[in-house]
Amino acid sequence: MQKTIFITGATSGFGKACAYAFAMDHHRLIITGRRLDRLEKEAGILREKYSIEVLTLNFDVRDRKGVQLAVESIPAGWRNIDILVNNAGLAAGSDPLQDGNIDDWEAMIDTNVKGLLYVTKNIFPLLLQSECPHIVNLGSIAGKEVYPNGNVYCATKFAVDALTRGMRIDMLSHGIKVTQVAPGAAETEFSQVRFKGDMNAAADVYKGFTPLQAEDIAAAVIWITGLPAHVNINDMVIMPTAQASPRNIHKIL
Repeated sequence: MQKTIFITGATSGFGKACAYAFAMDHHRLIITGRRLDRLEKEAGILREKYSIEVLTLNFDVRDRKGVQLAVESIPAGWRNIDILVNNAGLAAGSDPLQDGNIDDWEAMIDTNVKGLLYVTKNIFPLLLQSECPHIVNLGSIAGKEVYPNGNVYCATKFAVDALTRGMRIDMLSHGIKVTQVAPGAAETEFSQVRFKGDMNAAADVYKGFTPLQAEDIAAAVIWITGLPAHVNINDMVIMPTAQASPRNIHKIL
């Protein structure tokens, strides 16, 4: 059965990989992102390659009013949303708390926590029209264990972990499945953003072992959302074989 999938942060990383994975199964996509050029480019590729319908919404999840207006603009024929993938998120900086950049803190809190809340609250009424509604929140191993210099980023992902549990309780009577997928080290644009474009520092993170790829996480999301209506995966932690914890990675250099 064809479903309508709403994905935040769909222009790169896990969000983009999820969009392509759902497209391969011929679902309709609502893809969102801050970068309009990338958003339209990916939409064009998805339509041409998979012959599916794609709706684009250009907004920043940190913008409370912008999220509301974007969701209100969804055409009538698209307002039955089956799956929400809360993917938009970022890490900024890697300093001890006492040396941290407050602008970085606010960017992470506004995106990873408040953005997830804004989107979920606005999409919730549209999920109620689905026969089997599902919310998938992209968390992180950083939401399970704190590591040196992770401080605020870890705090935001611990918040995603707690919010996922809270959503599952609050939405239980509405029949909405709620899942968290928490990846370990994954080679996406994540480290490039964290190190603010320092490509050498970003590359060093993944040297000496085989990290997860965005497609690995997308495959998990596809499996989770394809299970029977009576089955829900509450929480899934996915790590590279070479990783045992955020800072325990077996590297061969």
